Amino acid sequence: MPVRLHCTLDLPPGFRIADMLEFHRRDAQEVAERVGPASVSKGLVWSGAPACLRIVFGAGQVEATLDADTQDAAQDVSALRSMIERMLGLTQAIETFERDWREHPQIGRLIARNPGLRVPVASTPFEAVSWAITGQQISVGAAVAIRRRLIQVAGVAHSGGLLCYPDAARVASLSETELRAAGFSHAKARTLTAFSAAVLDDALPLERWAETMPVDDIRAGLLAVPGIGPWTASYALLRGFGWLDGSLHGDVAVRRGLERLLGGEEKIGAEEAERWLAGCSPWRALVAAHLWAC
Repeated sequence: MPVRLHCTLDLPPGFRIADMLEFHRRDAQEVAERVGPASVSKGLVWSGAPACLRIVFGAGQVEATLDADTQDAAQDVSALRSMIERMLGLTQAIETFERDWREHPQIGRLIARNPGLRVPVASTPFEAVSWAITGQQISVGAAVAIRRRLIQVAGVAHSGGLLCYPDAARVASLSETELRAAGFSHAKARTLTAFSAAVLDDALPLERWAETMPVDDIRAGLLAVPGIGPWTASYALLRGFGWLDGSLHGDVAVRRGLERLLGGEEKIGAEEAERWLAGCSPWRALVAAHLWAC
């Protein structure tokens, strides 16, 4: 018998459902995610088995159901609950941020434009880091296309019809030729393979880290992988773990948002953006998310 897990969580007042739906609507072809007016169905790997996660938003609540295609899958409702809390940003202390910064002359304007903004997080840290590697120095559209082809090449399918974002074991089994056919450059294919191998060897215990959040260890572990630099590490900490203080000054969209916010005529470089964001600690990544949205 397949495994089914279910949990219901309360949502805070003013929860921005649309932000979460939009995050999972990136791929219009919907090979691994299908987004409805108030729901997301997502293919993923749960304790080694193809699974489908369905998240349904209601009035003040969210229901999550996970169906895995094997009875050997972990039957841990607490793990499902933790994953949903992380994915929806429910562990992010945005109320504290908005209370402490709403009077700031620039950040206060960002908060007023997008009150209640939380950062959607990937279902697993592995997905977040591999997505960050995929998106290095290319457009979002190009990254989405490569991500889709990776999912298709990996070929992990749930019985309900959705393909599943692969786990480290499946990605590590792909050859460089297969990764190049999916659209990865030689350098990115090597980085993705090395990263997946480090996860399998437990040099990067991502799932344990997601529970304990040793940020310095996570950053150091990621930076030890050839091809992962500061931007990738900070972005992965945000999208994989919900850590809100990574400096995304190298992100072009963050710098363009900062230019609009400050109203200057000159372009803002990475060093200037880094100095400005430093004053926003411990919320640098959350401020970056507000700059993306502005």
